[in-house]
Amino acid sequence: MQDEAMKFGLLLESAQVHQRSLEEHLASLKSHTRDLDGVVRDEIRRTLLEELQLLHAETGRAVVALQTMGRAASVRATLWAFVLATLVAAIPAAALWWLTPSAAEVSALRAQRNELARNLAELGRQGARIEWRRCGDSGRLCLRVDRSAPTFGPNADFYVAKGY
Repeated sequence: MQDEAMKFGLLLESAQVHQRSLEEHLASLKSHTRDLDGVVRDEIRRTLLEELQLLHAETGRAVVALQTMGRAASVRATLWAFVLATLVAAIPAAALWWLTPSAAEVSALRAQRNELARNLAELGRQGARIEWRRCGDSGRLCLRVDRSAPTFGPNADFYVAKGY
């Protein structure tokens, strides 16, 4: 039995050595884990910083592109506004120029108006002020006469029109 006790003692001693070795390895592993945690955090920070810098640069390029597009749109809108304002002003001006008579036409129309006024005055003196109507059921042509004026003609059947 002593032999077995010795084997058992050696086995126990070997287990304790293994346990101490295991504890040392576990402590070393914990130390490496802490160191690895710091290394991983530093790597994540560095990677994140690089990605954020790339994102910042890309955002800057996008801002410049959008500003360029905004300026181009503003120039285009200004050009359209100018074209529309020109059309809005040109269309009535062209219509006015086309529909309004020229100075020569106005002069000719004034001369024609004066001639017509003279003709109208002459017609007024010659009987154009006679008041004509349709009379009776048959709608015969009749005129107003001056009953106080004398009658004329061989049968006294001509009367003076009222107003002459």
